[in-house]
Amino acid sequence: MDEIRKFIDTIAPMSDSDWRFFSSKLHKAALKKHTALLKLGAVESHLYFITKGVVRFYIPKEEGDLTFGFLFENEFVTGYDSFLTQTPSEYQIETLTDSVLWKISHKDLEEVYERTSSGNTIGRKMAENMFLIKSKRELALLSKTAEERYLDLFSDRPKLLQQIPLKYIASYIGVTPQALSRIRRRIT
Repeated sequence: MDEIRKFIDTIAPMSDSDWRFFSSKLHKAALKKHTALLKLGAVESHLYFITKGVVRFYIPKEEGDLTFGFLFENEFVTGYDSFLTQTPSEYQIETLTDSVLWKISHKDLEEVYERTSSGNTIGRKMAENMFLIKSKRELALLSKTAEERYLDLFSDRPKLLQQIPLKYIASYIGVTPQALSRIRRRIT
């Protein structure tokens, strides 16, 4: 739980009393590889903090999943649109590796926002960060080549290369696994 406190303090330091209240609402979850955090059509009921592992966002398709996001250690993960609106999700979230996460329910997080002085600031800054990640990805898909997206991905997230199957990386940058193989051959 120390990792969460350190991470939160980099966003907006929390008083000891606020931290005690917030941390009392957190529950640890040790999950195996390929465990669903959110299934298509389910309503997101938790916000998670990853202390170990890698998580993938994707849309399941018969011809192959469409991967559109990855998150790593020391990052928050949730189906944010479903979490905010409490409506069914249009995608799935799963662990790609054995993972350890701390989770807080929607109801408990709302209580943290109401009862702590820094909860709203932290929530706003996390929402802003999620927006910036999403915006950067959308702009890259619209303005960069697949090779540029691949190179950007690894300059931003070098851990990806080691921990994520290439078929998911190919889907994330918007190419087939065969096209990714050609890109990799060209740049190595």
